[in-house]
Formats: sequence, C-alpha cells, structure tokens
Amino acid sequence: MKIPLLYGFLWLMMSCVTKSDKIKPAMNEQHRPQIHFSPQANWMNDPNGLIYSNDTYHLFFQYYPEDIVWGPMHWGHATSKDLVHWEEQDIALYPDRLGYIFSGSAVMDHENRTGLGSMENPPMVAIFTHHEPEIRKAGGTGYEKQSIAYSLDQGKTWTKYRNNPVLDVSGSTDFRDPKVGWFEPEQKWVMALAAKDRVQFYSSPNLIDWTFESEFGQNRGAHGGVWECPDLFPLTDTDGNQKWVLLVSINPGGIHGGSATQYFIGDFDGQHFIPDDEHLRWLDYGADNYAGVTFSNIPEADGRRIFVGWMSNWDYATRVPTKKWRSAMTLPRELHLFKDKNGKLQVQSKPIAALKSLKNKSISISEANNKQIAPPYLLHFKYPGDNPVILQFENELGQAAILEVDHERLRFDRSNSGATSFASSFGKVHTIPLSDIALESVTIYIDRASFEIFINEGEKVITEIVFPTEAYSKINVLSESINPTITPLNPIWKPISADVK
Repeated sequence: MKIPLLYGFLWLMMSCVTKSDKIKPAMNEQHRPQIHFSPQANWMNDPNGLIYSNDTYHLFFQYYPEDIVWGPMHWGHATSKDLVHWEEQDIALYPDRLGYIFSGSAVMDHENRTGLGSMENPPMVAIFTHHEPEIRKAGGTGYEKQSIAYSLDQGKTWTKYRNNPVLDVSGSTDFRDPKVGWFEPEQKWVMALAAKDRVQFYSSPNLIDWTFESEFGQNRGAHGGVWECPDLFPLTDTDGNQKWVLLVSINPGGIHGGSATQYFIGDFDGQHFIPDDEHLRWLDYGADNYAGVTFSNIPEADGRRIFVGWMSNWDYATRVPTKKWRSAMTLPRELHLFKDKNGKLQVQSKPIAALKSLKNKSISISEANNKQIAPPYLLHFKYPGDNPVILQFENELGQAAILEVDHERLRFDRSNSGATSFASSFGKVHTIPLSDIALESVTIYIDRASFEIFINEGEKVITEIVFPTEAYSKINVLSESINPTITPLNPIWKPISADVK
C-alpha cells in the first residue's frame, strides 16, 4: 500500500458512502475498461483480501469513495462467480479511530480458531493495516499496526475485532500489508509483512496472537524504494517438487521506474524463507502491474494459484486522464513454475481459462480493419522464427501504440499513444529482454486503455496502460511473415441504455 503525499480529509470529516448511495455511471465512458474490473466511480488502488468462498470470488480493494485521487483508505468490495464478470458491492471496511484501512488479506477460519464465529458458521477474517496519518505526518513512528475484522455472512457485513490492533511493534515505520496463509505442517497461520526494506514473517495459532519468526530481503533483490504487498505461497516445479514463491512489490525502483513487482523462488520451513539464488526476477516486465497478490481458500481439488494486480504505476496513477474513476485491475492470471533456456526456474502467468467465455468468432487483420474494430479484442500470432514483427495500433488522429518483437527483445512504444503529457515518465519506449526464453507465440488482450501481452502463454508478461483520444481502429502489420488472428471480446459489464450518462 503506497502512501502518497496527499492525505485528503481526515476520516472524521467523511460521510459514509455506500454503493447504493452513488450515482452509477455508464460503464462506457472514454477509456473505461471493458474486460477489466474498475470501480463505478472514484479512486481505487491495491487489490486486497482476495478470497474464494461459497462459490464466489471476493475482490476487496483500496478505495476512496469521495474523489478520484488517493484519500482516506477504505476497503471496496466486488464479487464474481467466474473471475471475469464482476459486481461491485457495498464498502466493506471504513476508517475508524485507529486510522485508515490499508492493504491486507483475508482467510476462512474453518476451525474457528479465532473464536469469532462457530464451527457451523466459521468466520471470514480480514487482516489489514491500520494507518494513523496524523502520527506519520508529525514524523512519529508506530503509525501502522495490524488489525483484523470478521464476517459471518460471507463478506456482506464486517465487525472489527474489539481488541485491535493484534500486532503492534514499537518504533516501526512502513510496517504494513499483511498477507496470511495456513502452514499445514505446523498447523499455524503465517503472515508475510512488509517492513520498509524487507519482509518479516510472523506466525499465529489463532490470527490474534502473533510471534515474530524471521525476516528476509534487506540485502536481496531490487531496492531503491519501500517494499510493499508481499505474498508467500507454494507452487510445484516442473520436476514435481514443491517450491515457495515470495512476491514483493517495490516503489520506486521498478524495472521502468516507479512501481513494479519482483519475486524470489526458494524454500520455506515455517520460520525462514531461503532463496534458491540471487537472480532478480520481475513478475511483469511492463510498467503497469503493481501490488498484486493471490487468492486464498481456492479448493485443493481446483489447485490453481490465481493472481490479480493493480493496473497502474505510482509515477502517474493520480494524474491519468480518466474523469469519473481511477484505475483498473489486471486480468486474473494463473501462476505456474517453468524452466527457462538456462534451466532457471521462473514464474509463468497465464490468462485464466474463463476468459474464453468472452470470445466471439475470430477474424483476419483485413476483416478487422475493414470493420474498424475497436477494443476489447484479442490478437494472437505465432512467431515466425528470425524476422522481427512490428504491429502498430492506430486511430484516425495518428496516435499509435507500437509493438516490436523478435527472439532477443520486445519493445512497446507509447510515446505517441494518445494522452501522455500528464506525466513526463509516461510516454516512453519500454524494452524487455526475451533471450532467456524460446519465443514461440504472442497473445495480446487489448482493452480501451490497456495492453496485456503474454509471451508463450505468460512466460513473460508486459502490462501497459494507454490513453488514446479515440479508440485504435486500425492494426498495421509491418511484417509479411505473420498472419495474426483477431478475436472480438464481449464486455464484462451488463448492457446499459444509451440515455445513461
């Protein structure tokens, strides 16, 4: 959870706004995502409390219901049956006497170890950071503490624990974003917590009483900014061995400046995380995937590790040219381990299979251009071998986003993609190395204001937002060796009448 310089109004001055109190805008304004979750109105950043329960996926998120810039943080809430179509719910958690509600996670306490529910009706428990802005503003320490809340009706309503906070370390700073999971071998909960320039691990038998175990990362990986939003989870490697993956978001210090998410692969024994090597790995090689975490409580029979990130960058997130809302989430991605050309383990991020439900009949580039196809759509091609491939996505105003790819590198140029002047760091060319994988295919999900580029079904991923003045209606293929297919995608929002403004 990033802390911008602007704090906005104190929570005591705010009114309690729920979804039902807001005027619902049409979900088809300029730049409005059509296949990504975005709030109906106002500011959103980090995904929080991702959890599956009772056949429903819950997406909580950092939310400020009073403006389109960052302010006193709440937990917004949306639900889905398929991870594709989302319904925004009432706000879940509001600021209180202990401060703003910063990022965190959610779990199902199936055995009622907290004592906050029952065996017949176990609680859904949110673990989050309370942030006291006035203490931080005055230069004090200890302004961030970990607290819990619980729901006995599947996330519809929440009660904060009466003895919050449950974890408070004297003198701490930038002490936030608890991600909690169950560690079966020792029958305990384990928390990964961002602590300025490292991750700390705590354990608990009941989500209330926490014991410090160890820390990791002070001299590892990328630095240059505060570490945030860790996530620790197991995956099975290509040889059938269990490995542990530790995600860590950083801002600034990302691969293209500003924010990004790095990760480590290693082992975890319930107390210590031990990385396999010193290699620097990025989960996404674009500029616009930050603070992402994975869902908890996915059934063992399902077995997927599903990730969602915030599709923006703190370098310009508060200034992008949207008028009623700010920010969207990435498409959900299924995480796997694979070995690159050098035998090094890396994380593969595959678009979830449920996205196929949005697909219409595929057409050729010439058909798409004749129809002046507009996003959202899917573009796919197989890499021909040695020849570079150049794709230009253009509109009638001459604005264009340009993709160049060969077996050595990918370049994404958004210098003339549309609106760029809102931030000097936005209109750049981003170059991503590909020499460590054998380039075979490129799949791009193109929405009104974003490109998500999956190389070899996610062996490398590049997420970039764009803000064209008009939709890109033409695709120029400056390569004779490929013949991409275009698949129009249905919007995830329900149809809205034309008179809704």
